Amino acid sequence: MVTEMLSLPCDRLLSHRQLACCHTYCGIPLEGKNMLIYSNMDKDNKPLLLTGHHGEISAMTFGKLSGPVLLCSASPDYIIVWDIELCHRRTQEGEVAAGTVIGTLLGEVVHLSFCFSDERVAACSGSTLYILSSKRHEVIFTFTNHMGPLTSAEFCPWNKNILVTTSEDRTFKVLDLKTEAVCYQSFVLSGSPLLSVFFLEENRHLITGSTDGQLWCFSVPGDHKCHLVTKMDLQKMEKRHLQHQGTVSDPAGFSEQLAEDKVDTSKPVLKMSTCSSLIDTNNEHKKDNSWLCIGSSDGLYVVELATSELLTAFYFKDYPILSISMAGSWSISPGWNDSMVFLVSSMFTPCVALLELRLCVLRSTLACGEGFSVFSSSPPVLESPLSAEFKRKEPEHPKKKGGVKEQPLVFHSKVKSSGYTSAPRSAMFSPKTNIQKNPSSKKSHKNTGLPLRDYPADSAAPTIPHTHLSIANKPIHCLQYSGDGKQILCGLGDSSVLLYKSSLTGNPTVYTGHDKPVGSVSWSLNRQWWLSASEDQSLRIWTHGSPEPAIIMGNSMFSKPVRSAQFYYLDKFLLLASGPSLYLYLYNVDITRDNIKRYQQRSVVKLAKCITSTSATDITALSAINDFFSYIVLACGSDRSIQVFDMNRGCVAAAIPDAHSRSIHCITQNKGSMFSTQAPDSYNLFLTSAVTDGVKMWDLRSLRCVRRYENHLNRCHPCSAAISPCGRFIASGSEDNCAYVYDIRSSSYLHKLQKHSDTVLSVAFNPATPQLLTGTMDGKLRLFQSSSAGPSVS
Repeated sequence: MVTEMLSLPCDRLLSHRQLACCHTYCGIPLEGKNMLIYSNMDKDNKPLLLTGHHGEISAMTFGKLSGPVLLCSASPDYIIVWDIELCHRRTQEGEVAAGTVIGTLLGEVVHLSFCFSDERVAACSGSTLYILSSKRHEVIFTFTNHMGPLTSAEFCPWNKNILVTTSEDRTFKVLDLKTEAVCYQSFVLSGSPLLSVFFLEENRHLITGSTDGQLWCFSVPGDHKCHLVTKMDLQKMEKRHLQHQGTVSDPAGFSEQLAEDKVDTSKPVLKMSTCSSLIDTNNEHKKDNSWLCIGSSDGLYVVELATSELLTAFYFKDYPILSISMAGSWSISPGWNDSMVFLVSSMFTPCVALLELRLCVLRSTLACGEGFSVFSSSPPVLESPLSAEFKRKEPEHPKKKGGVKEQPLVFHSKVKSSGYTSAPRSAMFSPKTNIQKNPSSKKSHKNTGLPLRDYPADSAAPTIPHTHLSIANKPIHCLQYSGDGKQILCGLGDSSVLLYKSSLTGNPTVYTGHDKPVGSVSWSLNRQWWLSASEDQSLRIWTHGSPEPAIIMGNSMFSKPVRSAQFYYLDKFLLLASGPSLYLYLYNVDITRDNIKRYQQRSVVKLAKCITSTSATDITALSAINDFFSYIVLACGSDRSIQVFDMNRGCVAAAIPDAHSRSIHCITQNKGSMFSTQAPDSYNLFLTSAVTDGVKMWDLRSLRCVRRYENHLNRCHPCSAAISPCGRFIASGSEDNCAYVYDIRSSSYLHKLQKHSDTVLSVAFNPATPQLLTGTMDGKLRLFQSSSAGPSVS
């Protein structure tokens, strides 16, 4: 997969020199003050010799444009810009190749960088940054605001006047070259110096890396006040990657493996670049832009930025045919024919190697097998638990013994007169003309229409505060809207359930009966009843207009609390988790009662299937789709795993071990709503939340994490997350008294909904209109609307 295109012995050690590499050429110093330029396309071609420096060359870089190809080189005496094609022609004509001196006596330059139009050059010398013209001898701007020596400087690709510098003082600064001012200065990021910085133009992020293998990804908004998106650690990512690959069976074994190989475990971030090619017309490979190539001392690391996970690593020790065993510096560039090229200098030997990585081979290696889909593609099998039904009892007729007994035709002591002896009627019929219409019947037909014809797919995120309501002094553990968006259920920490109108107007209906906090509520698809599950090891089903539950499942039916419960398979089943088991119940709700035996429950439940998780650990959260037929049930275990249950066959179909660093307390599928339509593949996405580990989005088709959201604060409380009905936004609770709204396509948050009175535990989107409801630990509800929202549903 990684091949060596060229091996170049050098006359001296170049371990910490900035070398130059682009898609067509690579350059290295020769005898300190000269340079050799090699062609990447024609390795047999004689290299171009460039002379002109009087001091030892310390940094080199190629321009960003494909033509003309410019090279900038720096030594303590000069900084020179060379036109490579022009130098080739002069050499072929027998003349001496010459460049343009743009700087003189600027000290030892450790880093050079062209802007994206190749008009300006940034040079880092000591703690001073010089901005030079690439066409003439001119210093445009000088900056000396860092407390330590500079290590790198890069121009912003979408704003030519913005530049970012990193320094050994462990900070980076965002500079506005137009106003010659500092737009943003970071806090001290690490105990080690920052070495490199890289811009991601697609989502407008910048990434900086340090000598101890730490990486920080920041968003760069219009005001250039950077916000931290995620933090990564190469060593920790490597450990998780090895565990997921099954190469390390236990942490102790991994520690022993690290103890055997103690060569540079810090993994310095020497150079970064996205995996891209100069010729790549296939839109399918646009996802490669989220793959980050990181050149370190022991090899090349490919990280998926959306998930902050290591995809693969290419270690020099695994390629004994390479000339490099430990790297001192990297230069990375996109190559032709769907490849990446790297110019790497050896740390301990005077050698430089040109390496090539074939991206097509990398994609095929990382390609995952066929996963699952929430949509059922075939009818249930004969023995499927989903085919279970209540057995119908045939009416029992008493057997007749002997002949027919004589019985009286009339059982009453008095018989009503036939009327033959009464006087004849004078008026046979008179119509009633003063009948008043029942207003309730007219009203019942008036509101049968849907509150919104379609959910506005292009509406803005709901961020405008609309209603603030204090309902209790207890935590609001769960919220759920009814399918039509007209009502909302609130499960509270005082063991009660409140039923509100979605507008939060009027007094709520209170349902009591649980003995401990209510941790789960769920509406049925027909909205005729709903359920509540509690820590008191019971589940109750409620109906409209009745303060008493129609079904009570308790009385030692479950040995542990019911963590999650919901209606399933178009309301055919009750699905719940208790302990390590997943229960599937048939049920029949009968709200009629005998006045004499008033407390006798006529509703019935029947166990259809009980499935135990493969790890036999307690299930902490579950999710399934009830709006259409789906065989897939997702469950999370206390062992940090995600298990995929196939209810058609009644077994565990797949498992994702170590999905989070802590136990998952919330799992949410992209269920959409009856008012919105999404692409079919979007319904295969689901979210998981864990304390200290943020929110992850997974794809059921590949069983891989596809994005990570970490801007919110979640250190100890089970804050939930939700997906909007349009599938464009994600909301999450947070412990900094805020709710965060993310764009599902980006890891950085869109909005931070502030001014909550306590930790935001629960969030829920209205399925009919762009509204977001949040519930806090101190019993407060806040309703947010979109700026483009229509009338609220009541």
